[in-house]
Amino acid sequence: MSKYIISICIALLPIVAQAQSKPIDLSQKDTVTYKDPYGLRVGADISKLILSFADEDYTGLELVGDYRLTRKLYLAAEIGNETKRQDESLNNTLLYDYETSGSYIKAGVDINTYTNWYGMNNAITIGGRYAIASFNHTLYDYSLYETNQFFNPEFLPGEDPNREFSGLSASWLEFVIGAKVELFANIFVGMSARLGFLITNSEDEQFPNLWIPGFNKVTDGSNFGVNYNYSISYFIPLYKKAKKNKEKNSQ
Repeated sequence: MSKYIISICIALLPIVAQAQSKPIDLSQKDTVTYKDPYGLRVGADISKLILSFADEDYTGLELVGDYRLTRKLYLAAEIGNETKRQDESLNNTLLYDYETSGSYIKAGVDINTYTNWYGMNNAITIGGRYAIASFNHTLYDYSLYETNQFFNPEFLPGEDPNREFSGLSASWLEFVIGAKVELFANIFVGMSARLGFLITNSEDEQFPNLWIPGFNKVTDGSNFGVNYNYSISYFIPLYKKAKKNKEKNSQ
């Protein structure tokens, strides 16, 4: 009996040797291909909504949106309407009391600079916008500085209050830096800081554009302005696209 066993073992030796000569691949094979979601994200600037309830002199609404073109590139836009009443005084003397109301639209691109972990869709973006605004002013009250009085120059009440300045417009470029974080499935919160540079600014000769919807305060002698955005948005997935192997290996 042992003779037969020895004969079988001798016959199996070449097969065992051939099997051992092949390298054993112990590396784990990733058979799951992750697909990035692509689609449209829409929402609103919640800071303007909160300010509308908190400040009786302000009303504003801004809708925000972006569309994912590639893994890092997004088309982005904002459209809004703002009404703001404000005044300025000097030594307890009212210089002017006015209200600005109008609409604006901004369009451009965002580039995501953040590398997400598996399954994440957060973003840290830099981008730019081209913006245009159409608006009007209502000058409720104002004062004139009278210099013809030799001994006592003073401010005098304006002769024509409640004046309307309509058909005004402005355009500017914005540099945008921001971030978006996915709190829940397809629900994002975001914030951005914006540095604007006025390109065109049509204004009435009798009353300058001191505040522009979407641009914010206009500083005398400067074309720069600063604005902020705090948003909540919902992502509508339209399709998915598999990542390239190079992208998967880098994560």
